[in-house]
Amino acid sequence: MEIIIALCLGITLSAACGFRVFLPPFVMSLGAIYGHIPLSSGFEWLGTKEAAIALGIATILEVGTYYVPFLDNLLDTVQVPVAVGIGTVITAATMGHTDPVLQWTLAAIAGGGTAGLMGSLASFTRLASTGLTGGLGNFIVATIELVGSISLSILGITFPLWSAAIVLGAILLAVIIILTNPPAWLQKKKAS
Repeated sequence: MEIIIALCLGITLSAACGFRVFLPPFVMSLGAIYGHIPLSSGFEWLGTKEAAIALGIATILEVGTYYVPFLDNLLDTVQVPVAVGIGTVITAATMGHTDPVLQWTLAAIAGGGTAGLMGSLASFTRLASTGLTGGLGNFIVATIELVGSISLSILGITFPLWSAAIVLGAILLAVIIILTNPPAWLQKKKAS
């Protein structure tokens, strides 16, 4: 049961990485410092004050950058691959004393996959907002993503099973919506 809870925590924090890359590791670092999150062997550094300070500064810079029109779209091009990597590491850090092959396999598939999918959905949303509003409406998208990342990070630490169910339900809903109402660019490609 312990590995399932750890995996749910990893999935939830990875989903939050899809919105903001540095905020979930920052929250995880604080959780480890205050004894709420046990870290896997080799990830003890994440529970240090130095890591929390560095991640806090990176979080502030990242959040501020997302409120600058067009710079936010540029950041999105780098954010998705970085989110996959950090989502993988975060999930591996939550797995406790697990066989390393199982730990990293689950981390790559569940953590990296969730972070990549959520990051891609967020990037498409911002791109659509830029196209519709010329970038002026992107601050609304940035605020929703920030609130989502904070909420998922806190929920993941306090209620990992429920928050993972919410994340997986949201992903399933997004896939169903995209499949039943494909975007115009996908329909044009299909027709060709």
